[in-house]
Amino acid sequence: MAATAAAAGTGSSFLSPRRSNSAASSSFRAAASRFRSPRCVLGSEQLRVAQEGKRMGGAEPRVAAWTPKMPAPEARLAALPRELRDSRMKIFSGTANRPLAQEIAAYLGVDLGKILIKRFADGEIYVQLQESVRGCDVFLIQPTCSPVNENLMELFIMIDACRRASARSITVVIPYFGYARADRKAQGREPITAKLAANLLTEAGSDRVIVCDIHSTQALGYFDIPVDHIYGQPVILDYLASKTISEDLVVVSPDVGGVVRARAFAKKLLNARLAIVDKRRQGHNMSEVMNLIGDVKGKVAILIDDMIDTAGTITSAAALLKQEGAEAVYACCTHAVFSPPAIERLSGGVFEEVIVTNSILLPEDKCFPQLTVLSMANLVAETIWHVHRDGSVSSIFQ
Repeated sequence: MAATAAAAGTGSSFLSPRRSNSAASSSFRAAASRFRSPRCVLGSEQLRVAQEGKRMGGAEPRVAAWTPKMPAPEARLAALPRELRDSRMKIFSGTANRPLAQEIAAYLGVDLGKILIKRFADGEIYVQLQESVRGCDVFLIQPTCSPVNENLMELFIMIDACRRASARSITVVIPYFGYARADRKAQGREPITAKLAANLLTEAGSDRVIVCDIHSTQALGYFDIPVDHIYGQPVILDYLASKTISEDLVVVSPDVGGVVRARAFAKKLLNARLAIVDKRRQGHNMSEVMNLIGDVKGKVAILIDDMIDTAGTITSAAALLKQEGAEAVYACCTHAVFSPPAIERLSGGVFEEVIVTNSILLPEDKCFPQLTVLSMANLVAETIWHVHRDGSVSSIFQ
């Protein structure tokens, strides 16, 4: 899934094409100075907000349209005439991230399925499919983000509606899988809610699950049905590759648990150096940075993680990197959970840029000048297409 970058909007210097070899040796600091202008990008909902001229963070957003490169025409339903497209593939969306689902359907060249989702006066969820799915391969797109329990229950009811409507297969597409952090018993008398959520999805009637950057890959073993695990890293890597990056670059894992992820990221990003922040957690959503393993002095540091929740870990790690002499710190993650006080921490000036994907739909009040949102719609759409045609999902990432 290689990608190209293109700038949209008058005077936007947010993204730049690759430079010549002679220009590529210029200082990264000079290039980074252009990335300080306010911006919030991507996902049809964010683009709509920006185009209507609404202000976020007290400044006019500068929109940068960036989309991964389209794959070979024969790999997409959109390449087929409408009358020849496979009518047995149906895509439905819950209410958690409908803009992402619309982008996925548009990429595949199909219409998003018609579904009625409403709440009764007491909060009960009602779902009705408004088109036939008999004998169809149904894909339900629903991240289980905040409100987690509402979105999860909504997904269960959607699965049940499809099962009772005689769908041939039901594939649940969960860009962000909630409850995945509780994947083991760290203390006595604790639940393993990642296993519980996996059991509930199976019992509801799903035949397959597609998840993106699950918090711990061991949780994939909790499912008794096939699971396709995809990664948001290619989207972020393609975006970073569109910038001019000097040799003074180091990829940093904010904790020991993310070393494997950071090492793979560093290898693909010009085989960059690796550093590790030694962190001791004091409790849930509480952490204390203890030490830094590696050299970041005079370098540009890229912190990589699967999610940012309250931003305590990644902000403390960034402060340590600055203290150890890093010239600039960039934060990259797939899932922008952004629970309070994450916005205050991330927009406090310690980061040059915070790069996330639209696996979770961000409302206006969670956007800030340093934020960059990349669309993962094409990546998820390619996965859906390969699953529907019984193709290899791993080939997307090779």
